[in-house]
Order: sequence, then structure tokens, then C-alpha cells
Amino acid sequence: MRLDGSIDHWGTNPADAIGAALDAIETSLAGLLAMDPDYWRTSQKKDFLARVEKLQAQQAALRLRVLASSGDIAAETGDKDASAWMRAELLVDKGAARSQIKLAVAVARYELVAAGLAEGVVSQAKAKVITKALDKIKTDPIATGEDLVLAEKLLVEYATQMTANELRIVGKRILVEVDPVRFEDAEAKALLAEEERAQQKTALRVWDNHDGTIGFDGVLPTAIGMRFKRQVEAWAQPRKQQLVEKGAPLPPWERLMGQGFARLLETIDPSALPLHGGDATVVNVVISLENLRKELGTATLGFDETNGTTITAAEARRMACDATIIPWVLGGDSVVLDAGRESRFFQPIQRKAMRLQQKCCQAEGCDMPPEWCEPTTSTPGPPAEERT
Repeated sequence: MRLDGSIDHWGTNPADAIGAALDAIETSLAGLLAMDPDYWRTSQKKDFLARVEKLQAQQAALRLRVLASSGDIAAETGDKDASAWMRAELLVDKGAARSQIKLAVAVARYELVAAGLAEGVVSQAKAKVITKALDKIKTDPIATGEDLVLAEKLLVEYATQMTANELRIVGKRILVEVDPVRFEDAEAKALLAEEERAQQKTALRVWDNHDGTIGFDGVLPTAIGMRFKRQVEAWAQPRKQQLVEKGAPLPPWERLMGQGFARLLETIDPSALPLHGGDATVVNVVISLENLRKELGTATLGFDETNGTTITAAEARRMACDATIIPWVLGGDSVVLDAGRESRFFQPIQRKAMRLQQKCCQAEGCDMPPEWCEPTTSTPGPPAEERT
């Protein structure tokens, strides 16, 4: 029997059976798409969603089977796999196509996972989680082939009871369930190594969008990240409850979280912060008395009026509500003529004066911001200049 488009000696063609089955699926889908779900009963919608979820898993099983045997397509295109053809004909990004082919090959290695997909009880997302966990077990020097079989069986069973994310968490410690005596210490060592890697990955970037907002992103270790999330939610939730009580429509949760984070920053006690550039961490606002009094005046964040970030006088007045205010009297060329004082000690206030006048490090060719600089003298009296 031949698999191409020609007719064999028996007058049958397997390609016709595949085409007929696909035609039937397309016809059924067209009929469903012609219906309006607004007129469906609730029970029909629930039944539809449940059955489609199962059908999607079975469709994924069939698709992955075909991809796992797509070597002939790769041979025809001259690529190492069928991803080049998928990119050209199906407009699938090559990276995504290779990821699908990789999953297809992985599923083909595990019979229970493949069977779960075919039955519709294991989704494609769960299959990806399970195969990744099983592949990791294969590289574990302590794990045996029997451990791998038991882990696959357990994970497929869990897939019928858990979401993909829940399954991912279980997959990390599935060997402990297989044999707690042998793998408990290994799990503790693996968690310690994971936490050490998380410390190395910790990062934060902050940038000015120049549209009245500051953007930032970053990565935190899980324990610190969860604390951060809970603290922000603590400030976001009261705002949400207040709006609910008033009957007003709720803003997006992301906005509530952003507002909660802003409130968290505003309520930090400066006296509890480490010194940064000679002071507890502060933001300097430069504004003239005239602008401060004007309804539509402007102010500058930072010490550089030329390159600093501009805000409205209203925002400056709001910031001043719970801030320490230091008045500055400036002469020509930003020469400091007088400065108010928080206390009788003169060094911090003189340092602020230097920042306002000099803007950055005074070493030749250096533009380091003043917060990163140290005075060239630590003796009482006016520091001559700052150096990094």
C-alpha cells in the first residue's frame, strides 16, 4: 500500500481517509461556528467547554504524533527539522515550531504521557510540564529506571487533578514521593542550589519614560518576591474595598497594585534607610517660590534644573506634605547664597549645596551623579569638591 496521492492495486488510498476525516471535522466546526452561544443553555455551554477541552488534548496528541514523524518533511526542505516548512507554509515562528517538535519528540519517549494526551485527560501544557520533569529525572545520578516509571505514572495521575502550574510544583519534588528516604536530602540540596542561583539572578532596572512615568522591571528570589507582593497587596486592597463600598466601578487590578506600590514607597520611614550620598535616601525638589505659589507652576526632581525631571507644582506641594523642607536662596549661576538647615550640623546641608551647584562629580571627565560621590575632605568646614 502506498502513502502518496496515487491509487494502489487494491483501489484504495490512505490519504483519502485522512482527508475525509479532516473534511468531517471542518464541517462540524463550521456548523458550530454558525451558532450563537448567547442562545445556548447553561448546561450546553458547560458540556461544550468540557468536551472541547478534551478534544484539544486529543488534537494536540495527534499533532505531536505527526510532528514526531516529520523527518521526511525536514529531508525535503533540507532543514534539521520541519520548522523551516512550518515557518514558510504555516507562518509559525521558527522558535515556536522547534519548541513544538521538541515536545513531540519528548512525548514520544513516554508512553503514559502520550496515552493521556490521546485520551484527552492530559493537556498539551501538562504534557510539557511532565516531560520536562521526567527528562530532569533521567539526568539525576541517584534515580533509577524504576523511579522514572513510577514518577511518570504519578504525574499522569496528578494531571487529572491539578492545573499545569500546580503540576509543575509537584514535578519538582516527585522523586520524594517515589522514595522519600533516598531523595529527601537530595531535594534539600537542590532547593539550596536553586536559592543560590536565584540570588545571582536578582536584578532591578529603573528608567524614565519621559511621559510622566517611571518604568521598572526586575527579578527577585521567591521568598523576597512573595513578601514584596504581599506588602503591595496590603496597600492595594483597602483602595479596592473603598471603591466597592462606594459602588464605583473597579479599576484594573494592575492599577490598584501600582497605586499600592506607590503608597508603600511613600510611607517608608526615611530614618530607617541607609545613608546614600550623605543622607538617608531622599528626592530633592527644586522649585522657585513663585512657581510654588502658582497653580500651574513647575518643579524639578533632582539637583539639575537643566537635565532633571519636571513635575507640576501641585505634585511638589503634595510631596511636601510629609517631607522635610529646606529653603534655598540662589544667586547668579546657581551660586548658593543661603540655605535653611534641618539641624545645627553643617556638613549635610553643605553637601546638598554642592549637589545643587555642581550637579555631578567634579573629577575631570566624570559625570557620576552626586549620590555616588564622597567629599574630598572629611574635616569640618566646606568640602572643596566631590570625587567618586
